Amino acid sequence: MDNNNQLKHVFSSILEIDASLINDDLKYQENPSWDSINHMFLISEIENVFDIEIDADDILEMKSFYHTKEVLSKYNLDFNL
Repeated sequence: MDNNNQLKHVFSSILEIDASLINDDLKYQENPSWDSINHMFLISEIENVFDIEIDADDILEMKSFYHTKEVLSKYNLDFNL
């Protein structure tokens, strides 16, 4: 599974939404299931899946699916941005 699909799977699993609804426009707190608690669950699962530790400043930048991919690119993960 490529990084983009792995990330979609994480979002789908944590936010309990269908993967087909996950795209670059999905934004933090604009989707009812992406609240502050689930945001921290997302971060934790992303760190586990990609075997990285995300810096606190980067966590604050992860305000959409697209921005999450941008941040994760800093950790040498390729998302074909």
